[in-house]
Amino acid sequence: MQHKEIVISHIRKNETGWEIQTNEAHQAGVAKLAEGFANAFGMGEWGRVLGLLHDKGKEKLAFQQHIMKESGYDETIRVEGDYSHAYVGALIVRKLFPGFNLLMENVLMGHHRGLYDDDERTHYLKEKTFPTEVNIEPMDAKLVCPRLGSAKDIHHLIRMLFSCLVDADYLDTEAFVQPEQSAVRQNKATMQELCSRMESYLGQLQRESKPTEVNAIRNYVQQVCREASRGNVGCYSLTVPTGGGKTLASILWALHHAVANGLQRIIIAIPYTSIITQTAAVLRGVFGMENVLEHHSNVQFNNVKDEGMQQRLKLATENWDYPIVVTTNVQLFESLFSNRPSNCRKLHNIARSVLVLDEAQMLPREFLQPVVDTLDTFQRVFSTSILLTTASQPVLTGRIDGVNFTVGFEGLGSVHELIPLEVSLHEKLKRVALIVDDTPKSYDEVAAEIVQHRRVLCVVNTRRDAKELFERISKYGNCYHLSRMMCPAHVQKTITEIKRKLQEDDSDALRVVSTQLIEAGVDIDFPVVYRQQAGLDSVLQAAGRCNREGHIALGTTYVFSLQKEHSLPPGFISNTNDARMALGHDTDWLAPDTMSRYFRQLYSRSTTFDKPHVKERLYANQMYFETVAKEFRMIDDNTTSVIINWEDSMQYVDQLKQDGPNYALIKQLSQYSVNVRERDLRSLHDAGAIEEIGGMLVISDSGFYDGHVGLVTENHWLEETLIM
Repeated sequence: MQHKEIVISHIRKNETGWEIQTNEAHQAGVAKLAEGFANAFGMGEWGRVLGLLHDKGKEKLAFQQHIMKESGYDETIRVEGDYSHAYVGALIVRKLFPGFNLLMENVLMGHHRGLYDDDERTHYLKEKTFPTEVNIEPMDAKLVCPRLGSAKDIHHLIRMLFSCLVDADYLDTEAFVQPEQSAVRQNKATMQELCSRMESYLGQLQRESKPTEVNAIRNYVQQVCREASRGNVGCYSLTVPTGGGKTLASILWALHHAVANGLQRIIIAIPYTSIITQTAAVLRGVFGMENVLEHHSNVQFNNVKDEGMQQRLKLATENWDYPIVVTTNVQLFESLFSNRPSNCRKLHNIARSVLVLDEAQMLPREFLQPVVDTLDTFQRVFSTSILLTTASQPVLTGRIDGVNFTVGFEGLGSVHELIPLEVSLHEKLKRVALIVDDTPKSYDEVAAEIVQHRRVLCVVNTRRDAKELFERISKYGNCYHLSRMMCPAHVQKTITEIKRKLQEDDSDALRVVSTQLIEAGVDIDFPVVYRQQAGLDSVLQAAGRCNREGHIALGTTYVFSLQKEHSLPPGFISNTNDARMALGHDTDWLAPDTMSRYFRQLYSRSTTFDKPHVKERLYANQMYFETVAKEFRMIDDNTTSVIINWEDSMQYVDQLKQDGPNYALIKQLSQYSVNVRERDLRSLHDAGAIEEIGGMLVISDSGFYDGHVGLVTENHWLEETLIM
């Protein structure tokens, strides 16, 4: 074979010998795919050009030597010089498209490594000379720059072109190198088909449901969503109190809206994995596993019995090419500000889709400016419809002010509420009386109040408070504790047991003390709820676990203070509680207007809405993609994960010792892990409790894990010695 006549892009060995994909064939395949992806936002020609140029650097002699050596085709060959290739396409667009090169250079040179900070990109290209082996041929391409409304749009435009190119590159490469895997990516159901399934499901649900007032309201909400779905691509909100059927109604609207506007998929972003798991399970029951992708850090596909479906789901997490995607806010927004090919690959599939942000009040304040700006850009530039759903709608329109005028920013231009305010759903669905008492109390005083009720849930702010109250209440029997000191498997088992007991004869006492993990995404129903001081949105989330199904005329949620024991933690919790207290006590806590006033109060206490400094680093002439990607972390996780000894966790640890870590095993072990702070980690190290196995920290001593409260960080051996 004369390799002077052919440029190798990929090479593989099969049963009959070596098979080559030429660079010409690969670039043509990538160009076709990238063009199709970018057509979704009117830049198909840009996608085609990027595809045709992205691997021109492979014409370098050094690269051809490198690929033959690394593949094993010719292990004796010498690689002469620099075989990097991605930068060559960037140099070509400077010559062929000098007016548009700044939108394409970073995309081309970063398609393997990731998008550069602009100063590094400029410096890198200055150091490079154009390889003599590479041919530059004129291209018949008419590039038209889209009409952008703001400087905040440009970095997303670059990242979306990057997404189109890298996904096309991955897919075309996979089709050659792993054709069996490529074949798994099969056709999906259309929005029209899924809309029909949804209507059939809701029709059956309505026929089987009792004609109660709550069900009448749910049917009304669904009908409003059907009628309102015919609106144009834009930003919408669905504000429905707990119990109003918000989840199904939002998907119903999204499907009808997608059909009406020719949109391609539904993406649902949720703040908590517990809500995701629950929502995804409901949607799989309606649409089938083949149409619903659940994508977050804790998801496991090993329990999917069909191996073909298991593989298909895993592949779909790479690029979200699925009709319905259920994911986390963290996964969504950190990908939208990432610079890495693997994270950005999915982004082009958000264009011409419906993006549902569930529990919209949970969007972190420190990131509101880049988040709101992103929603605005995707709605205007990429034809993505946005639906904000919640029982406690935050203020995201107009001017948003912080502690002073330098902190504020402009929110969304307009958000269309689907449910008319005059309907007053909060009055019609009112099932809870909210009683607020900010008088400082002690643990003993609060515990004494709680045990007066036979069935009661108490929600507190910290693990410490949960443990202290549980220890006081548990001596009265039938008491459960929930906090993140318990591993996920333990939390889920406890919640399941609590739900089972709630279904049984209510003559038995049942008292639960929990941190905020139970406030959202856990369908649990108590006649009485206690909630430690917090922001109004958190208080109403807790109240949503009270008389949820309307089994009694009116439940009661009490707000209490533990400030005889300690002050609220400074920062977020204190700020949200201060904003609630500023509203005064004589107010309708459940009214939408009260919630708007609360968020205005909360924002006025904010010192930043742009913690990663996105405005300075991405809205300017010099764009710092890599720097922002490193700093855009919606959760400050300064904890360390440790595997604990509970039930059968040590079986998986034995497997880790024997076989080492692998993806499936790590997912299993994550169900038996607890995230601990640095101080507690030091205590556990000092106690000799922690050992490292396969790169993971393990506490094999069962004495450090309590079957009620979870991980115990004190040295239990020392305590036993003192007792002796």
